[in-house]
Amino acid sequence: MIVPILLFIVGFICLIKGGDWFVDGAAGIAEKFRMPEILVGATVVSIGTTLPEVMVSASSALKGHGEIAYGNAIGSIICNTALIAALTMAFRPSKVERRSLVLPTFFFFTAAAFYCTVAYTAGYFSRVTGILLLLVFAVYMVVSVKRALSEPAETKDPEGKGDASEEKEAKAPAPLWKLLVMLVVGAALIAVGADLLVDNGTIIAEWIGVPESVIALTFVALGTSLPELVTAITSLRKGLGALSLGNVIGANLFNLVLVSGLSCTLSPFAVPVGKTIAGMPASFIIDIPLMFLVMAFVTIPALIKGKLYRIQGIVLLIVYFAFCIFQFAG
Repeated sequence: MIVPILLFIVGFICLIKGGDWFVDGAAGIAEKFRMPEILVGATVVSIGTTLPEVMVSASSALKGHGEIAYGNAIGSIICNTALIAALTMAFRPSKVERRSLVLPTFFFFTAAAFYCTVAYTAGYFSRVTGILLLLVFAVYMVVSVKRALSEPAETKDPEGKGDASEEKEAKAPAPLWKLLVMLVVGAALIAVGADLLVDNGTIIAEWIGVPESVIALTFVALGTSLPELVTAITSLRKGLGALSLGNVIGANLFNLVLVSGLSCTLSPFAVPVGKTIAGMPASFIIDIPLMFLVMAFVTIPALIKGKLYRIQGIVLLIVYFAFCIFQFAG
């Protein structure tokens, strides 16, 4: 069992490093061809940080492990919000720009309502459901890009300490061949990492007698959310706590519309039963409602007051700890 555990860890590392290289390579190539920087940020980078979840869930669905595809999307949202965003708020609460949160928050709760309606009424994610989720993703990207391009470019950094263009000019651009290598190798590492994570995660789940959905909701979700965790830690170090919140909300939306949409489009799957409460799947009573609650607990105060509070982070960390205990109990 040591070998599957080691390969599971290697899969994590491949996913994170591959995602890092893929984003850097894609952003560098876009800059080489003079694509607007704000356009790159709204498309390539946002999708790039969600690539681990995309690859793991799509690979799981194609291999007939719908539990992992389902659990990874919901688990990543809970992890992103109740652990990653919570760490940011608990250690360095900050003000946020309310206007920038309205669009992703609206799309998230709209998509989540549709996703949950399908889960509760049909109990099955069909190919049509997947296509509709992908259409929501496409609409969101179009609206985001149009909005980004219509706004005046910022010349100052968020702290107002200098000209962003001066900092950009100070960095020598990498050669095109190097960016292409980063792009290709990054994509390959993501694919390899996803396979290692799914295959060995399944073996480990069977060995310890834990349902695949639990592994997906916890270990796999945490592993594929590591890019967001790195972003959060970096934001904390630089005193930009609000940056992490925007990244988390965007990643959560992509987990619903892109990750879940692609997974059930490629291979439809039923809502996994796994653990039950009062004869109902535990995900209907715990996981899905918790997904809504933690997102509402973060976004509503931010939208109303325009700031984050330390108590929010502390409460969310307690909730996440309790959630993990529940998943592995019994």
